[in-house]
Amino acid sequence: MKQNQTGSGDEEMLDEYDFSNGIRGKYVSRFNKGSNIIVLDPDVAEIFTSSESVNNALRGIADIIRNEINKHNPADRRANGGFR
Repeated sequence: MKQNQTGSGDEEMLDEYDFSNGIRGKYVSRFNKGSNIIVLDPDVAEIFTSSESVNNALRGIADIIRNEINKHNPADRRANGGFR
């Protein structure tokens, strides 16, 4: 079995796997059309272990921001279309 570029072998990869006819990036366009890939730092990833947990946390923060904007600038919010 070949080693990867860093020099360490991947114990999960079996010798009988054959990617010689594989097409690099064949499905990458699917990720570009509706996904926004974000890399979390390891300490953050320990807490937010799924896309759903990250999205829920960000929605909660967005609600707080909306409430603060409405509380402090209700006229500005209406004039500028608000925070969505």
